[in-house]
Amino acid sequence: MPLHRRAIIAMALATAAAGRRARGADGQSDGPAAPASRVTAFAFAFDGLDGGAIRLADHAGRPILIVNTASQCGYTPQFAALQELWSEFQQAGLMIIAVPSNDFGGQEPGGTAQIADTARQDYGVSFPIAAKTVVRGPGAHPFYRWAAAERPGDLPAWNFHKYLVGRQGHIVDVFASAIDPSDTRVKTAIGRALTAS
Repeated sequence: MPLHRRAIIAMALATAAAGRRARGADGQSDGPAAPASRVTAFAFAFDGLDGGAIRLADHAGRPILIVNTASQCGYTPQFAALQELWSEFQQAGLMIIAVPSNDFGGQEPGGTAQIADTARQDYGVSFPIAAKTVVRGPGAHPFYRWAAAERPGDLPAWNFHKYLVGRQGHIVDVFASAIDPSDTRVKTAIGRALTAS
């Protein structure tokens, strides 16, 4: 079964389970469901650029920075700053995932080899890279549809939009494309996410 279909099924099952837990034996609500009953980012997976899957559940309990990227964008040099974040915070528990997308300005037109060359050869990226993915609109990857519901005011408007997922699997911060990964605000948010219980 394709990863997208599995993610959609997982989200539907988790939502149904949350609804069941929120009702008592008499079918009446026992009050709001605990946050842990909500669908989290850990329900999703991306196809990997080199094959296989990047399952967010494999990184449950760790902060994850998920960035939609493009090889021919004015923000493409942010790959270097993302790699610096990876080098600085990986041992402390941070995961970074690049999600190449051609959704904004057609700035990721190439295939797997071209995407890999830009990220790995030109910028030395060693963190995981997903296969090219749709990140907006009705055909968006299930993670991005979930993120749009979780943070409706913080949708990707261009390449290099950054979602920071906390240890509990919910989005704890969002950074627009123009905010460089080396920005103090990004590092401070990562530090908070790493020390949160």
